[in-house]
Amino acid sequence: MKSEILRLLKERDTYISGQQLCEQFQVSRTAIWKVIDQLKKEGYEIEAVRNKGYRLIDSPDVMSKAEIESLVDTKWAGKTVVYYDKIDSTNNRAKEAGDNGAAHGTLFVADMQVAGKGRRGRVWKSPSGSSIYMTILLYPDIPPVKAPQLTLLMAIAVAEGIQEVTGLETKIKWPNDIVVNGRKICGILTEMSTEIDYINHVVIGAGINVNQDTFPDDIKATASSLKLELGKSVKRSELIAAVMKSFEKCYEIFIETEDLSGLQELYNSMLVNRDQEVKVLEPGNEYKAHAIGINQTGELIVRTPDGKEKEIYAGEVSVRGVYGYV
Repeated sequence: MKSEILRLLKERDTYISGQQLCEQFQVSRTAIWKVIDQLKKEGYEIEAVRNKGYRLIDSPDVMSKAEIESLVDTKWAGKTVVYYDKIDSTNNRAKEAGDNGAAHGTLFVADMQVAGKGRRGRVWKSPSGSSIYMTILLYPDIPPVKAPQLTLLMAIAVAEGIQEVTGLETKIKWPNDIVVNGRKICGILTEMSTEIDYINHVVIGAGINVNQDTFPDDIKATASSLKLELGKSVKRSELIAAVMKSFEKCYEIFIETEDLSGLQELYNSMLVNRDQEVKVLEPGNEYKAHAIGINQTGELIVRTPDGKEKEIYAGEVSVRGVYGYV
């Protein structure tokens, strides 16, 4: 009820009466008052006028189940939100829920993580009050070998969501780092539970630097936040909703084709490495090449100095810019 009342308040420019809310939700005036009081304590500025009702004056950067659900405008992606003020890792909680049969598209969000994970076992810094840590749970009916392609769908969705909410030009560093002005804004981690030829579930986690003002010395040269790039704070729940809308669209295109053919052009248009000289770091081997773009299964196509084209697999190698991070 809380998220539905919040959605109604956001949709109305005028007052909505307590009686209307009572009738719509079949509850007492006291129950409505308690919800309004909870919302006020969370930071919403709500005006209450006798004989008129309630009106939302201002909505701050609130992160809560009700706030996110009131903004998400999708059929299934993020329609159900599981929210934590503090958790080990949203990916861990999503995997646990997947083992227990939670609904397809359930979104796990935390204000703070104490054991956030990056690629290759790295730790993802997860302070409270400034970032987005979220993971979506999926049950895709595709062969396990195709699951890594889902990571690229989330990359597109995050990039599109950031562009929609902030207006910032947002790029993808292959395969799944999101960059603004050449600095990393977001990392994405996909994990799955599988049998030999069957996927039990897939979880895709995204950590987005939204309102941080500073970064540790070891990453400040390559990392940034939306606030630093935009010059003002961004409402995190609005961005989550925008990412979910884009992800649902991308996922449905992908499931129809079971590859990236329907999204390849869009991804390549956002690819910061495209038509750039890159350094390919393979185990025991390093060489320079010219990046062309991804193919229909998400590998990066590069042209080596001898003129041959080669497919680069994300799980096996890293790609860096010749003169820096991108």
